[in-house]
Amino acid sequence: MALIKTVRGFTPQFGENVYLSENATVVGDVVVGNDCSIWFNAVLRGDVNSIRIGNKVNIQDGSVLHTLYEKSTIEIGDNVSIGHNVCIHGAKIEDNVLVGIGATILDHAVIGSNSIIAANSLVLTGTIVEPNSVYAGVPAKKVKDIEPEQSKEMVQKIANNYLMYASWYKEE
Repeated sequence: MALIKTVRGFTPQFGENVYLSENATVVGDVVVGNDCSIWFNAVLRGDVNSIRIGNKVNIQDGSVLHTLYEKSTIEIGDNVSIGHNVCIHGAKIEDNVLVGIGATILDHAVIGSNSIIAANSLVLTGTIVEPNSVYAGVPAKKVKDIEPEQSKEMVQKIANNYLMYASWYKEE
C-alpha cells in the first residue's frame, strides 16, 4: 500500500477512482482529483506547502513534486501527464499538458494549456510557457506552436491510456 502520511495536521485527500502504486508516497497538504494515478516511486511532498492536482492526471514513475516553504505551491490542471522522473518544484501546470520524461519545472513557472514540455527540458524559475506550444532544451525555450486540438487529442489519449493501465492493477 502507498505511504500516505499526515504532516503538520494536513492529511492527503483523494477523489474517486484514484490509483496509488504500492510504493508511491503522498504526504501533507495534497489534494488529488478524480481518475488520477500516481505510479511507482513517485513522491508528492505537501509538507511545506500545498499541492493541488486536477482530474485525469497521471504522475509517472519516479517523479517528485515539492514546493518552497511559504513561497510556492503546485497547481496541476485536468488531463495532465507527468512523465517518468519529472521534478516539479512549486509550479503551475494548466489543462491538457504533457511533461516529458526527465523534465524539471522550477518554482513560479506557469505551463500554459495544450502545451508540451520536451523530455529532459529545464523550465527555469518564473518562466511562462505559452499555451499551444512546445518548449525544449536547457533552459527550455519555445521551439514551435501546435494546434490546440492536436495537443489536446494527444494528451487526452495518454491520460486515457493511464486510466486503462491503472485499471489493470486494480483488477489484480
